[in-house]
Amino acid sequence: MTSTAARSISDAELDEIFTPIYERIAAGAVDRETDRRLAYDEVGWLRTARFGALRVPVEYGGFGAGVRQLFRQLIELAAAESNLPQALRVHWVFVEDQLSAETGPRRDHWLRAVAEGTLVGNAITEPGVGAVDRYRTRLTPDGNGWLLNGVKYYSTGSLYADHILVAADRAGDRVAVLVDANAAGVRQHDDWDGFGQRLTASGTTEFTDVAVHEEQILGPGYGAAGPTYATAYLQLIQLAVLAGIAQRAERDVREWVAQRTRGYTHSAADLPRHDPLVQQIIGRLSAAAFSARATVLAVAELLDEVLAAGVKDEKALVEVELAAAQAQLAVIDTVLPATSELFDVGGASITSERLRLDRHWRNARTVSVHNPAIQKARAIGDHLLNGADLPFAWSAGERTSGASRAATE
Repeated sequence: MTSTAARSISDAELDEIFTPIYERIAAGAVDRETDRRLAYDEVGWLRTARFGALRVPVEYGGFGAGVRQLFRQLIELAAAESNLPQALRVHWVFVEDQLSAETGPRRDHWLRAVAEGTLVGNAITEPGVGAVDRYRTRLTPDGNGWLLNGVKYYSTGSLYADHILVAADRAGDRVAVLVDANAAGVRQHDDWDGFGQRLTASGTTEFTDVAVHEEQILGPGYGAAGPTYATAYLQLIQLAVLAGIAQRAERDVREWVAQRTRGYTHSAADLPRHDPLVQQIIGRLSAAAFSARATVLAVAELLDEVLAAGVKDEKALVEVELAAAQAQLAVIDTVLPATSELFDVGGASITSERLRLDRHWRNARTVSVHNPAIQKARAIGDHLLNGADLPFAWSAGERTSGASRAATE
């Protein structure tokens, strides 16, 4: 089953639908940051506009957009509110999994549900557990069904979601369980305490004797061994967030400089916007936003091709994973310095809490430490030099280096 829907809508048409919503979302970004107000209303606007159905085929009620088109919209959403693409991160992979699944009632049901506005969050990571083969969240038999018990954190987006995709252990097997976010026994907490991306709803989720029916168990889910499109896809969403942050940072600082009339006695011009050093920083910020965006969309095009051909071509999956990993290093190294350097265009005035320009660096720094770049750089080098497997979403015990694999062949 191919996962790429017919290209039945243009970028211009998507922009016409969603740009007014992004502008409305952006208007409240500073106040939300100041008040730490979760973006429930803003997610509601996106849900009403069926943003979560971008990739759903038209015949199911979606937009039928391609992967590149999706990531183009994610960058724009990130420029309006960087927390929201990250909050919807697992939703997109859930949709992609349905698109690539065999046809049948279950697939049809979820595609139509997403087209009607359903959003999916996640509860995958567990406190103190570093590998996916050691989940303590478990399904246990209960009559004709199951009971789900466990604690998750980094439950990104789940407070905004209708359903939560939970990674659990069932008699030694890893499974993905789709739980109603409002089911009895589900408790969610907004206790994420990072200094950035504070509104991603990435807190703790507790499951206490949550009733689960067999049809809610979707298969092995996150952590299945072998190459997958999902790790590149998930990483690229983070890079889309960084590209959007750079885009907003450049726009915010440019507008601030353009309106500023106070300069320095020793500057090269009377007005900051005429100062060649300030102009240089704005130029570099613009270049950072452009290159980050171009990099994300280039990898998105590769994902488009891989998903159009199905998800069984391991060589293609490895190629797109490598591209996403290389893009990660390039985008982080571009956006982080830019969001720090922006403060050089002004004096102490630019650090005003009223402006909240610090949020751009804090958010970029926080996003950039997901899947640490130092580990990814090493993995790329090991892969290129020694043929070692790239770090897909599997446990360390299932990864096999090129050298050890060759020894067993």
